[in-house]
Amino acid sequence: MSLYQLEKDGDVDALLDHLKLSDSASIRKRAALILGNVVDDEPQAVDALINAAQTDDDEEVRGAAIDALDSIGGEALERLVGEMAGVEADGADWVRAEAFVETLSADRPELRMAAANALRQLGDSGALPALVEALDDPSPRVRSRAARACGAIGDERASDALADRLSDPAGPVRREAADALAAIGTDRALSPLLGAVDDDTEEVRYAAVMALGSYQGAAAIDPLIGALDDPSETVRRAAVFSIVELLAAAPTEQSHRIRETVADRLQSADRSVVDPLVELLTESRQPRERRNVAWLLGRVAGEAGRADAVEALVDALGADDGTTAQFAATSLVELGGEQVEAELLDLLEDPDCPDEARSKAVFVLGKVGGERAREQLEGMLDRADDEEVRKQAFSALSKLGGRR
Repeated sequence: MSLYQLEKDGDVDALLDHLKLSDSASIRKRAALILGNVVDDEPQAVDALINAAQTDDDEEVRGAAIDALDSIGGEALERLVGEMAGVEADGADWVRAEAFVETLSADRPELRMAAANALRQLGDSGALPALVEALDDPSPRVRSRAARACGAIGDERASDALADRLSDPAGPVRREAADALAAIGTDRALSPLLGAVDDDTEEVRYAAVMALGSYQGAAAIDPLIGALDDPSETVRRAAVFSIVELLAAAPTEQSHRIRETVADRLQSADRSVVDPLVELLTESRQPRERRNVAWLLGRVAGEAGRADAVEALVDALGADDGTTAQFAATSLVELGGEQVEAELLDLLEDPDCPDEARSKAVFVLGKVGGERAREQLEGMLDRADDEEVRKQAFSALSKLGGRR
């Protein structure tokens, strides 16, 4: 039976057999990591992982066992450190933190890894100087765990040292450094990620692109626009989401300039941009995101994906958030054309269409409608019950040349 099936079934006994008995290091490593995901502090599994962390002849298996104990949480990881270095598992947090800091200089890299993981769990900012020093550890496995711990503590003082790790020769270290800088999240921490969008490793580029959505300024625009051409679809989609986050998070005094700059750079975007925007407008529950997507779609949707963009914008006319609905209306005016007219006329025929959406549809038809729109709007003047809808219909007809 495959390890995937064993994970799905939660078959701990079979996974332990693979960890203890398999001749394949890759299988033992995978079994250890799965145990970390499916075990809830079961003594037999913890014992086996502690044994593997100390005695397996493959360093990647030993590292996986340490990470599995970290995932299990509780006292599992600290028990490993206690057995390997004589650190007491009980006692005050600061006492344990000091012991783990001391263990960061142990001879065995597995022990230093375990100490870094334990310090991440404790989250004691007093350990930060030692963790920053561990970012220069000769073992890339230790450096990656130290970076992860710095991110968990979230102290900006680690930013410069983490930025240095973005050029680490080991891809996993660069990825953890990027994730840690993203977790810290200040401009000082995020600025080094502006260049990491061109990293050779997809995971690093993804981490950088995801983080830059929180950057407070226009400097992130060009890197994120460039990431839209990334060879990885995952990175490209992340770039779209981050561009929207960047618009939503922009300081008030910069928001207009940033929005216009993004729209200018994304003119006539293809489906790789339009599809994620449509998904956000349709599925997001964050008003600020939806407002910016509704505004942006009308200015970047080219022929590719245009139909889906129009459909999503028409649906957004009924948004609970009035600003989103208004931006959707102005975007439909920007797009114009026969499809917009047809979709809006269909909406007006829907008896369940809310009056607010109906009013905005009429407004848009007054801007982009033709003869069909004129005929329907004339009928609305006579049968619409809502006064606002009737006013919009009259105004729209006036823009189309008046009644005949």
